[in-house]
Amino acid sequence: MAENEPAADVDVTKAWAATQDQKGQAKKLRIYAALCWLVAIGTEVAGIVMLKQGKFQSGNMALLIGLLVVIAAFAIGGSLLWKAANKHDPASRADGFRFFVQNQLGAIITLIAFLPLLVLIFMDKDMDPKNKKIAGGVGVALALLATVIGIDFKPPSVEQYTEDMNQCAAQIKSGQPTTACSPEVAQQAQDIARDSKAVADATKTAANPNGIDKVYWIASEKAGEKADTEHVFHLCDNVSTLRGKEVQSGSVTAAYKENATRITKQLAMEQKQCGFGAGGGVAGAAAKAVKAAVAAPAADATGAQ
Repeated sequence: MAENEPAADVDVTKAWAATQDQKGQAKKLRIYAALCWLVAIGTEVAGIVMLKQGKFQSGNMALLIGLLVVIAAFAIGGSLLWKAANKHDPASRADGFRFFVQNQLGAIITLIAFLPLLVLIFMDKDMDPKNKKIAGGVGVALALLATVIGIDFKPPSVEQYTEDMNQCAAQIKSGQPTTACSPEVAQQAQDIARDSKAVADATKTAANPNGIDKVYWIASEKAGEKADTEHVFHLCDNVSTLRGKEVQSGSVTAAYKENATRITKQLAMEQKQCGFGAGGGVAGAAAKAVKAAVAAPAADATGAQ
């Protein structure tokens, strides 16, 4: 799910954004990661102090190696927790520096927790050469292991989650197996799929039994750019809300892409204004179904996990 950049042929709609629950889980995991890294760096400081005091010049190798193992264990633990947090609330590739630092912070902290102590071990002229070689070798091996584990080789990103979300939505709408519906994107993908179905149901007629995939919304305040604020999309350009306004039209996918991400709550009224009718037959049944869909909470996630 979290591999590289979105494919060019994927029609990205509303950009994925972490929910409050996802942000909360990420914050908690990052606090735990920070505590682990604090212990690792604190242990390093303790080792440096003891090294300066000459405690390892002629012995105490078990203690020194034990300190190195503690540093590695807590550095690795912090990195794993940080990676888990990034899965809940990833960075955007658009901000290259933040994206790099957020995803590789585990490796960076690990180097900080090891390098100063290792340098002092190798530079200590009073330590027994044999002990220096053993402690230095163990330290380098642990530092390399912890650093590699801290590197995120396939970091998640907002762009990748956006692609996954829209693929998930497409799979839900078409009834395909929901292979793209990871827990991170499934709920928001269902929102998109539900809105698309609502529009299709609202525009069903005898001539178009599957509905019409075309909606209308107020054009962006900035020509050629995505709107800064969310807009509502409507069933046609004749509705009272759009009169006298500059209007854009397109599929539900296009509407989301332009930040028109909320379907009108006046579907029954708009069906009449747009000529779809809401009194009986296919359109009447659709109106009732759409009204229930809009009023109901998020759709059941069955099959989307």
